Amino acid sequence: MKINHILSFLLLSVVLIACNNSSDSNEEAQILADNFTVSGKINGAENLKIYVEGFSEKGVIKIADATIDANGQFNIKGNIPGLGIYNLRLGESQNKVIPLTLLPNDNVKINSTFDFFISKPNASGTAWTDVMNQYVALLSAFTSKQQELMATQNQMSEEDLSSKYLELRKPLDDFSIAQMKKDPGNPFNIILQTSAVPITGFEDWDSGNIEVLKTVTEAFVSKYKNSPMAENMAYQTAEIARAYQEYLSSKQSAKEKENLEAPEITMNTPDGKTIKLSSLRGKVVLVDFWASWCGPCRKENPNVVRLYNKFKGKGFTVFSVSLDEDINAWKQAILMDGLIWPNHVSDLMGWKTPMTQLYGFNSIPYTVLIDKNGKILGVGLRGAELEQKLNEVLL
Repeated sequence: MKINHILSFLLLSVVLIACNNSSDSNEEAQILADNFTVSGKINGAENLKIYVEGFSEKGVIKIADATIDANGQFNIKGNIPGLGIYNLRLGESQNKVIPLTLLPNDNVKINSTFDFFISKPNASGTAWTDVMNQYVALLSAFTSKQQELMATQNQMSEEDLSSKYLELRKPLDDFSIAQMKKDPGNPFNIILQTSAVPITGFEDWDSGNIEVLKTVTEAFVSKYKNSPMAENMAYQTAEIARAYQEYLSSKQSAKEKENLEAPEITMNTPDGKTIKLSSLRGKVVLVDFWASWCGPCRKENPNVVRLYNKFKGKGFTVFSVSLDEDINAWKQAILMDGLIWPNHVSDLMGWKTPMTQLYGFNSIPYTVLIDKNGKILGVGLRGAELEQKLNEVLL
């Protein structure tokens, strides 16, 4: 959970830094000389407003705008502080938006229609517009298929849903990686880099993406000297590399724990009864560290319930250890998520619990699977990986 939060923060910080030096008032903007234009023709959008927007800690901010004339023509002029991520938004809808990676002195041309604005903007005029055209076409196709997938998500398992999602996204990611390798210094790589970042964790992530990110970062630092965007990309890449090494270390540590005896856990249930982990000897036990406030834990809970129901008749049970501090929130989460096994314990100390040191983890959900003799079979097992291990042990 903590690693994913770090990566999400890093991605957000890239967006925020894109325009955080922009003027906060229209009065200031009028003082600055125009240093970019976005112009062209959009058939079917006559008399609509069209906006160039930036991002700041305060949210989306308007950089400049224009009204499309009766012939579909428009011409936006404005000032930007430097390389960054911007939006070109058509009309008042938040659905008619395409990303721009503007640089000072860019003159972007658009030749499109209202219906195909987000998928076929036919942009030209800069070193990055051709890449943007290809990217938004792929993004539009992916978004459409993703919406179809989400409509059927209740008909498949979380593992199948995740697998299908990655399959649908693959053309977009493959294009982005190939383009970054081909032209590391292209400004649009600010957008493309999201395909190389392990947003969902490192488990199925291609570690070769670290080298892609490093190559892009080096090109940006060299090409866009003193750019806050380039500096932030360098920081982000370094943090991802560091987090990946932590992940590898944790995987190695997990391997080293196998066949060791699981440390004893003695804690109270929600109703004050004391339970020891060792009291479950003779069963295969999943020790599941979680909390009511942990989103990924709550998302994983239905899978744990499913596996409990599948294997409980074959000598399997779950020993849930909560990192909650609020007993009522803990009780409510057990009830709401249908965690029907009897072994729920907590010391109500949150992250101060000695369990983090005893079991060597710093993020949740975290699982430890132990055999009938109390020996560790594996750690960090979830989803399909956990089910496969249970099949091996119990069937």
